[in-house]
Amino acid sequence: MGKNPSIAVIGSGSWATALVKILSQNNDRVGWWVRHDEDIMHIQIHHHNPKYLSEVELDVEKLDMDSDIVSVAEDSDILVLAVPSAFLAEAIEPLREILPTKMVFSAVKGIVPQTHQIVGEFLHDSFGLDYSQFGAILGPCHAEEVALERLSYLTIASQSDELAKVLSKKLSGPAIQTNCTDDIYGTEYSSVLKNIYAIAAGICHGLGYGDNFQAVLVSNALVEMKRFIKAVQPMKRDISKTAYSGDLFVTMYSPFSRNRTLGNLIGKGYTVRSAMLEMSMVAEGYYASKLILHVKKSREVRMPIASAVYKILYEGKAPKKVIRELAEKLK
Repeated sequence: MGKNPSIAVIGSGSWATALVKILSQNNDRVGWWVRHDEDIMHIQIHHHNPKYLSEVELDVEKLDMDSDIVSVAEDSDILVLAVPSAFLAEAIEPLREILPTKMVFSAVKGIVPQTHQIVGEFLHDSFGLDYSQFGAILGPCHAEEVALERLSYLTIASQSDELAKVLSKKLSGPAIQTNCTDDIYGTEYSSVLKNIYAIAAGICHGLGYGDNFQAVLVSNALVEMKRFIKAVQPMKRDISKTAYSGDLFVTMYSPFSRNRTLGNLIGKGYTVRSAMLEMSMVAEGYYASKLILHVKKSREVRMPIASAVYKILYEGKAPKKVIRELAEKLK
């Protein structure tokens, strides 16, 4: 690994845009795969992403943008994947031969639907990426606050301490603090689960449940998360650390949370389809809910909150009735 490896972001949504913003403050050049040429032209002229975080000014002098994903990848040592999980496999397929030669970080907070795997597992099994070359960028944070340079804390997960430190240096700044961990499984799964629980919090808010109930809901969600992660990969971990609990809390409580927003619309009476159409961004928890149920069944884990969200999203059950039944199971 060189002293200052080059880096590129794959994706152009809100989280990708926020990462490009902070990376360009610490690095002379940042590669950026933007799918559409017209978006690249807009960013070059107006210095902001026309579709996501459009109020955030970007330093275009430091950005090497290209709609050719292979070209961006070839010119970079480190790739940061920031594509919604539902579209990740298709987006990076052209990188099948290149990816194993790179250091790769996932900023994807979801499960790959084609294989029911977290991103690290998917890249290892499907692309041959060695775990020593993989890491994940996790919260607790929202893209909006990161991009607006409000003090935020990021967790860098990797089995390679050296790799984690390299990315930590590239991201750290006055408004960004980083923590490193080797618990890739635990942190990746917690970043998936918290989106499901945020939908639950939004549904309850939309139905009129207050802060007292939300406190019980988030407490039970943390216990449920711990139970699931332990079943998937037993190891000693402190679930109260910010990589787990902090990310859960901010996603369940914050108005910036797109998953909470989706749930809130459903709780207010929108159908699932109409609520999703109302939103301009992907709510990862919608896809995660179905896929986590698959893993849950294979591991025989008790998950009443995640199961309740699945019933509402995929079985068409009435939110009011499902949440009332859930409330009787919470402690």
